[in-house]
Order: sequence, then structure tokens, then C-alpha cells
Amino acid sequence: MTSSTQSDPAISPTSSSASQLSALLRGTGISPLGNVGWILVTGDDRVRWLNGMVTNSIQALSPGEGTYNFLLSVQGRIQGDATIFATADGLLMETEISQISGLMALLDRFIIMDDVELADITTNRSGLSLAGPQAASLLQQIGIFADNLKPLSMQAVAWEGAEVSVVHAHSPLVPRYELWADAATIEKLHGALSTAGATHCEHESLNWLRMLEGNPLYGTDIRDRELPQETGQTRALHFSKGCYLGQEIVERIRSRGNVHRTFSGFRLNGELPVAGAPLEADGKQVGELTSVAAISLPDEIGGPIRLGLGYVRREALDRGIPIVYSGGAALPVLLPFSAAAASELLAASETSERV
Repeated sequence: MTSSTQSDPAISPTSSSASQLSALLRGTGISPLGNVGWILVTGDDRVRWLNGMVTNSIQALSPGEGTYNFLLSVQGRIQGDATIFATADGLLMETEISQISGLMALLDRFIIMDDVELADITTNRSGLSLAGPQAASLLQQIGIFADNLKPLSMQAVAWEGAEVSVVHAHSPLVPRYELWADAATIEKLHGALSTAGATHCEHESLNWLRMLEGNPLYGTDIRDRELPQETGQTRALHFSKGCYLGQEIVERIRSRGNVHRTFSGFRLNGELPVAGAPLEADGKQVGELTSVAAISLPDEIGGPIRLGLGYVRREALDRGIPIVYSGGAALPVLLPFSAAAASELLAASETSERV
């Protein structure tokens, strides 16, 4: 097996995607948030009720603070995810727009005698994502100061006579901010930030960044058969908040110490497989790849790579046995992806080729 090179057509995506990723990793990338939806939860019982529906604690949130959450079935399987922010008079649930109808139906089934109302307010808001090491400085250039905003928090600021909600989003690899306002204000913000130097980014480069960060995507990497601890997203869990839907299963897993399979990143040394490709070790299936991509990383961060996300049995990781797929080898890698990890894996793959 030979190592990949930049001339390999499978690992040389369009220059626009490569330059967009470079902007996200070294400068600032901007993109619309048309795939994001919002559910507003109101009513006097909203905090107590929603706290009993999600895996994280929202009962101590002050206005502007947020937490990442899973919503589970009674059997503890993940039915959706959302970041929940407290406001002075409600709770805002931010999630993929494709999840809105399903989550609304799930939540509505459990409103019995509670003073709680749900509203899909997606069409009331327009949004932009700004990601990269220079994101905060670009915001400052146009008069929005966000560098002191804590992760998973939201604040309202005035900008050219309009109110803009600024969110410091989850960002394990590079700083990431979201701007929410009316459509006309977002259009003006997009123009101002582009003029200040932000690079417009599209789906492919944004998905590459997501994979480099190791963020599992609901519907792709997280399905309704996954258990919370299998995803590795402990930031979504709170173990002392009290009862919630599916909590018995989550607590049982915690008390037993582990799950049999876990979410991981893989450096793919060989042909680029399709999503869903099985992973094998010692002739047995030990997992599957849920996201795969040939990513054109800047040379100083490791150069072009094939990267996969997926699930693997813990025993295969613990024993350090070779993991393969049809067409190559899958080398487990820590996420978020780093230049150091790339160098270590390259050395390991070259050693395996010589053996």
C-alpha cells in the first residue's frame, strides 16, 4: 500500500473548497445558517418540564446561557439534539431544521397538565456563521465585540440600528460565532464582514471542518439507535440533575463504567470508502464509518488526508489491533484533528508499509 499524494485525483477537491478550508483554519470563513431551526418554549412550567425532557441541566441557566443536549426515547436512544438557551421569558432550542417537526412532535406528546407552549420560530430569524482564528477581530472591525462572550452563550447587541443576537458556538478547533437578526440586517452583516475579509464558505469545506473537529452530525453520525455515551459527547450529559426521559439507561451505562462501542476518528490509508463501510479487525466486523471525506488540508497542518468518522468496538481500540475496511486501513486518531496527530499517523502508516 502506498501513501497518498496531492496528485491523487480522489484527494484533490476543487480549489475553492481547499481555499475555503484554509480560511476557516487560518483566517475567517462566513456562511449562511439556512440549515438551522429554532423552537421557542414558553409558559410558567417551561424550565421544570424541559429539564425533564433533555440530558443536560437547564434549570440553573441564566438568561443568555446555553447547554448542549440530547433528547432520548424511554429506551435511552437518541431522538435528536439541540443547544438550549435561556432568555428572560422563554427557552430557545437551536437544532438542525430537519429535526424541528420530529422534536416538536416528541415534546408535544409529553405536555400533559403543564403550562408549556411550543412554537417553531425558524422563519422569524436569519443567521450567519463566522468561523476561524480571526472571527472575533473581524466582528470587532464592524463594531460587534464578542471576544469576551463565553462558549455556548448568547447576547443581544445593537448594530446599525438593529438588534443582533451573537452566539459563541461550540468550537473545538477554531473560534465560531453565530449572528441572528432579521433578514435585511443579516444581508448587511454579510456584506460588511465580506468586505472586512471573511471568505464565503460552502457545504463541502464546512463539512470538512466539522469532521476535523470530530463533531458527529445527527442523522448522519448519530442515528436513533445510538446511546448517548457511544457518541463521545459527554458535554451533552449531566449526571446529577435528576430524572429525565431515558435517564435510567444513561445512569445504568455510567454505573457499569462504559459502552461496548465508541465514536472515533480514523485516518484512512487507502481508497476512499463510502459512508456506511464496515470496519474489521481479526476478520470480524468491529464497527462502521459514518462520515468519510478526502480533505485538502494546508501543507503546514499535514497536507491532504482521507478522514473518517464512525463507531468501533472499544476492545479493538484497547488492544491496538489493525483495523481495516475494504480498500485500506483505518488508523484511529484523536479529534479534533491536529498537525501532531497527522505526523504521528503518517509515521505509523509508513512503518506498517515497510513491515
